[in-house]
Amino acid sequence: MNQGTNMSGDQQRGATAGTLPIEGLEAVYDRLAEAIDRAGPEKAELFLVKLALLNANALGDATRVAAHIDAALRDL
Repeated sequence: MNQGTNMSGDQQRGATAGTLPIEGLEAVYDRLAEAIDRAGPEKAELFLVKLALLNANALGDATRVAAHIDAALRDL
């Protein structure tokens, strides 16, 4: 059987399992920006910490989370 015929639309646009295509990243960025605005300056930091902990729990791998934190700190 040809594996190419079973690819999702995201995979056909360049995403691989466990990654988002550019369109998905843009949607996440937009949603995140809106949520930070809704939280307001006084609660934005708390919101981001809660989001990071929820995502870390969903990822289920503290080593990968630490690597993501290090990557996010680069070139700020």
